[in-house]
Amino acid sequence: MPAKAGTSGRKDANIADMRGGYVYIMTNKPHGVSYVGVTADLAARVLQHRNGTGSKFCKRYNCDKLVLAEPYPRIEEAIAREKALKAWPRLWKLELIHAANPNWDDLWDSINS
Repeated sequence: MPAKAGTSGRKDANIADMRGGYVYIMTNKPHGVSYVGVTADLAARVLQHRNGTGSKFCKRYNCDKLVLAEPYPRIEEAIAREKALKAWPRLWKLELIHAANPNWDDLWDSINS
């Protein structure tokens, strides 16, 4: 990341490291199509998906229900977890969702209140 005028690159990097992040999974229905993503602002990102502007994939498959959200203290940790989850077999992701959210409830209201 380039340094801003009057600041060192190291200071900017430290500020970025302090930002937390979320790994999340969107779906169109229980056991349906799933989308794994990462964001620093979960409510804003889920709203984008619900409005059809979050990703072409979610728009195409109508993935507008948030069924899993994992918070991380650093965005880099969330990015690493997202990459790992994307490499998982589909069955493992379904089991992860089921363990955290057995009824596959849409978690939108719980993060938006």
